[in-house]
Amino acid sequence: MRNKKLDQLINQMENYLECWKQFNHSLNLARAKKFSPEDDTQFLEIKSIIVQELELIFASLEVASPTKEEIHALVGNAPSLRYLSEMSDGALRNLESQWHKIYIGWHSILGQLKVRQRDEQSKSAFASIFGKK
Repeated sequence: MRNKKLDQLINQMENYLECWKQFNHSLNLARAKKFSPEDDTQFLEIKSIIVQELELIFASLEVASPTKEEIHALVGNAPSLRYLSEMSDGALRNLESQWHKIYIGWHSILGQLKVRQRDEQSKSAFASIFGKK
């Protein structure tokens, strides 16, 4: 028997990480100063999803790192692509470094969830071999 809650949480985390990839893509657009008003609108939507999904994930999991404060600080320091495009190269590198730390932290959590999923699947397979439910 599969743990549907765990499967859904893993799927949610994978989708959440896609938003983080899009956030980084937006940083690159700002650095290159090659973005449109539509890109800026999409960036705002990505940030909204990041903050909203963060609350859902924190309600489902106990997460020590990344912290809510780290994520809010990163998102808050990136109000728009125009703003980012006007930042110094050093400030942008700092923002990218913060993004990378958070991104790696989420991948670590996803990995832990997948280990738990695999353990539950192997326990379930073992139980089915011996006729237990």
